[in-house]
Amino acid sequence: MLRKKWLISILATVIAMGLLVACGSEEELVKVRLAMDWYPNANHAGLFVAEEKGYFADENLEVEFYTPVDPSTVNQTVAAGSDDFGINYQPDLLMARAQGVSVVSIAALVQHPLNSVQTLKASGITRPGELVGKKVGYPGIPLNEPLLDTMLKADGVKGGLDEVELVNVGWTLAEALINESVDACIGCYFSHESFIIENQGHPVNIMRMEEWGVPDFYELVLVTSEKTLDERPEVAQRLVRALMRGYADAAANPDAAVDTLLAGTEAEVDEAIERPGVQVIAPLWTDGGPVGWQTSEKWTNFADWMHASGLVEKPIDASAAFTNKFVEEAQK
Repeated sequence: MLRKKWLISILATVIAMGLLVACGSEEELVKVRLAMDWYPNANHAGLFVAEEKGYFADENLEVEFYTPVDPSTVNQTVAAGSDDFGINYQPDLLMARAQGVSVVSIAALVQHPLNSVQTLKASGITRPGELVGKKVGYPGIPLNEPLLDTMLKADGVKGGLDEVELVNVGWTLAEALINESVDACIGCYFSHESFIIENQGHPVNIMRMEEWGVPDFYELVLVTSEKTLDERPEVAQRLVRALMRGYADAAANPDAAVDTLLAGTEAEVDEAIERPGVQVIAPLWTDGGPVGWQTSEKWTNFADWMHASGLVEKPIDASAAFTNKFVEEAQK
């Protein structure tokens, strides 16, 4: 009898220890910093939905997402570890890797370019070839030059960029087009500038890059450092899982996602731009597969185009620039 009681006591102790181990194995709360590419807008709706619906909390994550003073440094701050994650652009990530910055895309948030060439409908200019001899405003970002050159040549303009006049108008792209100081703009997002212009009574024509010779690419990607992937892959997995849920919900109900965006930020958000903007962006969150999905073809084709266009001196190993493993795991 004593032996039986002793065995029961031992068994109870083992079970109790097992429960303690199980409780101790729960994921601890982790605080992470996520640097955004720009001020809060419709592109970031999935972030705000994930926060508001508790998807970060479900993963025991406390996520601080913010707009840096200089968003162009996101890849550098992520690689250095001052930010754990960031939202950036596929071309910029490839450029950073060509310069030895160890960042990797772990999810594609916007599946196609939002950058475009725009003209006023009143101009009658509807295709790149009709820009010959015209003024094209751009924000001074070098990437836009080979993008426009490719679009022109794809429409039969042999001289490409040499046959238009590029005008650096900074970020006054919409204003420059409205006041007709330029005939077209590049660097104009069809989810943003187009609505600024049209809200002022000027309908626009939009020429999408991937329809005029530019290899299709991801406008926005979620980036982290190689060090984080080596040392804290479980944190990256938890973040991707939460964001996939947030963006899937935002895609299913874009207007509600803008409500969440407006309620979740103290930054000034122009509802007259973001409400129509989210309607054109939302389909691009899920086009081609689940939220976050990336293909080797897109990464390789655009990396090859960057090298051929002279944006980088040496070919880029596109296969090392991204991984799908976190998106794949999140679907299980």
